[in-house]
Amino acid sequence: MEKGLSLPQDCRHFLHSLRMRSKYALFLAFVVVVFVFIEKENKIISRVSDKLKQIPQSLVDANSTDPALVLAENASLLSLSELDSAFLQLQRRLRNLSLQLGMEPPEEAEEEQRLESEEEWEQLEPRPPAEAPPRRHVLLMATTRTGSSFVGEFFNQQGNIFYLFEPLWHIERTVSFEQGGANAAGSALVYRDVLKQLFLCDLYILEHFIIPAPEDHLTQFVFRRGSSRSLCEDPVCTPLVKKVFEKYPCKNRRCGPLNMTLAAEACRRKEHMAIKAVRIRQLEFLQPLAEDPRLDLRVIQLVRDPRAVLASRMVAFADKYETWKKWLAKGQDQLREEEVLRLKGNCESIRLSAELGLRQPAWLRGRYMLVRYEDVALRPLQKAQEMYRFAGIPLTPQVEDWIQKNTQAAHDGIYSTQKNSSEQFEKWRFSMPFKLAQVVQAACGPAMRLFGYKPVQDAASLSNRSVSLLEERGTFWVT
Repeated sequence: MEKGLSLPQDCRHFLHSLRMRSKYALFLAFVVVVFVFIEKENKIISRVSDKLKQIPQSLVDANSTDPALVLAENASLLSLSELDSAFLQLQRRLRNLSLQLGMEPPEEAEEEQRLESEEEWEQLEPRPPAEAPPRRHVLLMATTRTGSSFVGEFFNQQGNIFYLFEPLWHIERTVSFEQGGANAAGSALVYRDVLKQLFLCDLYILEHFIIPAPEDHLTQFVFRRGSSRSLCEDPVCTPLVKKVFEKYPCKNRRCGPLNMTLAAEACRRKEHMAIKAVRIRQLEFLQPLAEDPRLDLRVIQLVRDPRAVLASRMVAFADKYETWKKWLAKGQDQLREEEVLRLKGNCESIRLSAELGLRQPAWLRGRYMLVRYEDVALRPLQKAQEMYRFAGIPLTPQVEDWIQKNTQAAHDGIYSTQKNSSEQFEKWRFSMPFKLAQVVQAACGPAMRLFGYKPVQDAASLSNRSVSLLEERGTFWVT
């Protein structure tokens, strides 16, 4: 009885096991069918996608039409890429399932999955934006009558440089400093701090020194505005305001009062900035600017034969040199001592700054260049290329054209930037009395030797053009 009752129980277990195996077999068959079907669909979609991607380019080549218009009429490559992405995810899941069922070699699956992952990562990873060229801050450091207005035009004529012409003039006219001692150091600090703010495009700093004071950031009294192209271009050049007199108007167009806000915005949009200044005398005071991480300072110190500088100043600033003229006219043997000391002090200030720059201290290494005006006059394009290379700014054809046109001009006014440079730079030799040259040579001997200016021993040598007053010098700049 017991044995007979156990037979039906065994049958039930057998039938249950058979049904479960049948279900697994059917599921496996279904998975295989789905996998084969999707593989075929993938090939079809890939062929269609490839053809659709070829359509815009072929039509562009044939008809020169905009690819965006072609896509609008034929297909959307964006939707196709989304479809491909969705299919890749489904394909990956089926591959994992087939690996579990033993239908695909693991090595081939791993390699194919690795390649797909790398391809997807390259597509999803954002590309870094192209780095903008570093912003340079160029200071043309000079003294009056050294040709700095002419050399400054090399930077003023370049469209991607925001150039300011003598902005420190306003500080000199507003703040009074006694020459020498602590007052001289105080003036240097004020000039330096204002210069730093200007390099940071904070043009509002000038409003404290402009007379009369600007109203609502508008002024018509910026010194020599017309010598800075950046202050006379759109959108800084606003419409002319009738019955408003501008003391220093733009040269080639008529503009309204200078809007300091628009000028500051234009400064920030330009790639680089350059400032010409004849009121920075001590190079050592510029160390905080050279070490400021917000600035990339480049100092170009421009020098000129001190005999030529004095001859030019006696014409341009005649009232200040009445004592010299009387001394020449009366034939006195001695010039007033304070006049000679002032001349010597100016030469020594220039020499000390140049010696510091040429010593290449760590804070100034790669940031200082010494240029003689005479070399610029003889080889303007070559010297311009050297200055731009030192500054790390590409020289544009626009500047080259300006140099070509303006270094062959016949005009040579006191403040002109147009001159036949190769003929004009020694013009002073034929009008300077020999005893005046002797005074300069005695007072400025150390500076002349450093910069390579030869002294003359008699009047005949001074006026003889065949006698060179220049020693050969290389390019004074630090790489």
